[in-house]
Amino acid sequence: MASFREIAVNGLWKNNPGLVQLLGLCPLLGVSNSVVNALGMAIATAVVLTCSNAAVALIRRQVTDAVRLPAFVMIIAALTTCIELLMQAFTYELYQILGIFIPLITTNCVILGRAEAFAAKNGVAHASFDGLMMGIGFGGVLLAIGAARELLGTGMLFANMQLLFGPIAADWKLTLLPGYQGFLLAILPPGAFLVLGLLIALKNRIDERLAERAKAEEPAAPAVSRRVRVTGVIE
Repeated sequence: MASFREIAVNGLWKNNPGLVQLLGLCPLLGVSNSVVNALGMAIATAVVLTCSNAAVALIRRQVTDAVRLPAFVMIIAALTTCIELLMQAFTYELYQILGIFIPLITTNCVILGRAEAFAAKNGVAHASFDGLMMGIGFGGVLLAIGAARELLGTGMLFANMQLLFGPIAADWKLTLLPGYQGFLLAILPPGAFLVLGLLIALKNRIDERLAERAKAEEPAAPAVSRRVRVTGVIE
């Protein structure tokens, strides 16, 4: 069984859903044109992922293989419906902006994949923590893409945060590039692909540098002395 530290490292970096597994790309690219949209989707996905992992771990010994996947989908669908109703009640405008991507959490490959690959084989504590770390890792990629696209597209950050946090967040908008005319490609779907590709390339480069540093710090293998045995008669 993996330790909590290994689960955290896998979810946040080594096996990140967005940068390594490349799962859940539909919402990752579809709603990441601003920080508020990305954060709303990230929170919803992380909550469903954590709760579904915990629920799957609870019933894993009672569900047979014949109905395992349908049971997992029903659990995820029920949790997604709860999130959808909560967003309709408290963040209705943001819910309208995110649109079909909220119900599509039910079919998100990240959630069903973790339920099948991890939660169905581990206890509730480890499964819940795995869901949380995978959700945070996925949300971090969402936020990074959303921040980059919003900044490149409009020159601002944290616009319309009141849609998620209420009137208190109305003044959170930061204009980092005054007079900036905007870059339309950044907030269009192709911009999402470009930013995601750059993030994947950056992660791969960091991994290469870490591997090179670890290799350089490895102690040199000690020289092995070999004894040569001479047999026979020397004339």
